[in-house]
Amino acid sequence: MRILSFILLIVIVACSTTKKLVPIADKYIIQTDQDTIPGSDIVFDLTFIHGGKFMMGSDSLAIDRNEDEGPQFEVTVGDFWMGTHELSFEEYDIYRNKEKDVATPQRPDWDADAMARPSPPYEDPTFGMGKDSVPAVSMTQFAALQYCKWLSDKTGVFYRLPSEAEWEYACKAGSDYGSDRVNIDELAWHRDNSSERYQKKASKKPNAWGLYDMLGNVSEWTLDQYKEDSYAALSNSTEVNPWTKPTRLHPRTVRGGSWDDRVSKHRCSCRIKSSGRWKMRDPQIPKSFWWNTDSPFVGFRLIKPMPQPTQAEREEFWELVLGDS
Repeated sequence: MRILSFILLIVIVACSTTKKLVPIADKYIIQTDQDTIPGSDIVFDLTFIHGGKFMMGSDSLAIDRNEDEGPQFEVTVGDFWMGTHELSFEEYDIYRNKEKDVATPQRPDWDADAMARPSPPYEDPTFGMGKDSVPAVSMTQFAALQYCKWLSDKTGVFYRLPSEAEWEYACKAGSDYGSDRVNIDELAWHRDNSSERYQKKASKKPNAWGLYDMLGNVSEWTLDQYKEDSYAALSNSTEVNPWTKPTRLHPRTVRGGSWDDRVSKHRCSCRIKSSGRWKMRDPQIPKSFWWNTDSPFVGFRLIKPMPQPTQAEREEFWELVLGDS
């Protein structure tokens, strides 16, 4: 059990927990790259996030602060690449549709039939809000994790969801991003300016690292189980990239606020818990593992941790977050 725990820790931190993270002079110089989904013309942008230390949570005097955002504590995260944008409908659509998930010269043995993929949704998961250059929505955290696993298998590169700590570190970007309520319309789509729908990606200003829609448009799944008092436990951790491991289906944590939320949730420190009500209109018994019938405001964003974990470490991670599915 100790060996297993050690392996899982390596996968999450993607570096030794005793490693000293040296400050980098060009920390906030934007570095970008592009990855491709093999067998398609879909290219997605990634931004490099230099690891470091930051204060996780919000100050007790912060505007709109919730109790679950404290106590504030210092966290260290490792290096990672993060999706410059929320995952798009076009990206997720290749995964959803087996016919589009084709073999490639690099993977001529690719077996699309062997991949776990979403069941047909009960209704249109976009709710008619569009499919062109917009975020993919309405998937469960399980489905988001399965997409990460599929993309990892397809490319040979390990992708996953960010932890809450990684997400908040990337959102804050060493700045006061989102804290100026007066200028929030320049940064985020929210209930009062979204016309009751999600919007095209990158139509608001990015943060200091060049990440778009970290606040607003759609909320984003993270790895963590939601616990109101999780910071009390995590604050005693000496791990790099500490996170709250999942023990039950709900609640899990989403971040960033959405087009359907009031601006009080459009803050880097705001934590939002998932709910069984997001499947309220699903008539199936049991309800779908893949789709939420009532959350067209939730999507996700990829990260690619650096350095990459070994194959054995990846398998241990998928076992932890997905079980034997």
